[in-house]
Amino acid sequence: MRDNSQAALATIAGAVIGGFAGYLFFTERGREWRRQFEPALDDWARELNSSRLAIEKAAGVARESWRLLNDAAGTRQAHDARYPSVNQTSPF
Repeated sequence: MRDNSQAALATIAGAVIGGFAGYLFFTERGREWRRQFEPALDDWARELNSSRLAIEKAAGVARESWRLLNDAAGTRQAHDARYPSVNQTSPF
């Protein structure tokens, strides 16, 4: 019974999302709304990218700080334990 209710919920959710997408792309009012919304979405994407870059810079500063602290304490490891292979790099 539980599988049937999950399938029904997924079907309803898919129909709602499909209906909304159809409204946005195939009706004149939907196109107008989308034209008004797209600049705000572009601004939001730009802000997200800017935030991601700021986080990457902060992570780099933190990584360098830890490296300097370990060098000063004399406990520096040969390589980062998260990336055991010398050739493997951070995914970020």
